Amino acid sequence: MKVMLVCAGGASTSILMKKMEKWAADNGVDLEVKAYGVSAYEEAWKGYDVILTGPQIAYKVKEITSKVSIPVAQMAPMDYALGNAENIMKQVQSLLK
Repeated sequence: MKVMLVCAGGASTSILMKKMEKWAADNGVDLEVKAYGVSAYEEAWKGYDVILTGPQIAYKVKEITSKVSIPVAQMAPMDYALGNAENIMKQVQSLLK
């Protein structure tokens, strides 16, 4: 499963990315996750299964959705803030069903 994380700059999302990688390793889930700034997703989204955005760019979800052909959703603000990789992975799995 390939997940693209999109946020304003990439710093806090990079921390979350590491937590998601650890969760996947601990739970035997094949996961590739990478963080991008909002200005960079358009060139990179092909080959990913889903895009999750940080809460700080919730206003961009409709725009991103209109430019890609994969599921796009905003991460729950509390899950994002706490780095709750388990809940975020549940969201990913729900989007891919």
